[in-house]
Amino acid sequence: MPAKRSAAARREVMGGLAKGLEVIRAFTREHATLTLSEVAEVAGLPAATARRCLHTLEDLGYVKRSGRAFVLRPKVLELGAAYLESMNIEALTKNYLEDLASQTGDSAALTVLDDTEIVYVARASVRTLLRLEAHVGSRLPAYPTSMGRVLLAGLSPEHLTRYFSRAKIVPLTDRTVTDPAKLRRLVDECRAEGYSAVEDELAYGVVAVAVPVFDQAGTVVAALNSSGHSKRISRAKLVRERLKMLQDVSRRISAELRGVSGLSLSAQR
Repeated sequence: MPAKRSAAARREVMGGLAKGLEVIRAFTREHATLTLSEVAEVAGLPAATARRCLHTLEDLGYVKRSGRAFVLRPKVLELGAAYLESMNIEALTKNYLEDLASQTGDSAALTVLDDTEIVYVARASVRTLLRLEAHVGSRLPAYPTSMGRVLLAGLSPEHLTRYFSRAKIVPLTDRTVTDPAKLRRLVDECRAEGYSAVEDELAYGVVAVAVPVFDQAGTVVAALNSSGHSKRISRAKLVRERLKMLQDVSRRISAELRGVSGLSLSAQR
């Protein structure tokens, strides 16, 4: 019976839609312009399939040609905008993150976990931290960030194991923790203590503390952080001065998110 249900479920899946999304995801900041053959290779699709997807996306206004190559058009932003609007992120940013940034004189952000990366869904900043300046939609690896470790701490043991089997863990500075065993211990500590703090691991000068945001079932659905420059504030002082503030804001955001079903840990799907 389970096999029959699985087969029936598969019949309801639109393979063409999945392939089209793979084509869109083939474009990145590093590869903003791609030829047909490059799209096929990155998306793992036959050239003929990639061509049909590109032609369809071009007809719908999501892709345009540039000589022999293709580039995404701004209309692609509508896909992400639908997600953000469904969560009423603008209200969260205005009511909470901007107040938090104003009180600390630094940056505040809300992220979710997508596979091995964190994705910024809201952000407010009083000052520019570094050239490494995130914005809504920015992606960063989870392992060297305070918000990433908070989100990893919310995973089940099997999903956490899956994360470590998939993540590319490399040193970004000489202070980046890359040993999987040590990272697991840090994630365990975060789960026990209810917060994570990092300094100079993602980039030199970046110090941040993060706490989890929960849904009504007590599941971690997002991470909230406050960040600054390590030359102005130490990791210990950041935790001492901002942890309680973050926890209070987290409780308020968690209450706001109780009616939002779209905010979930995609890595657990």
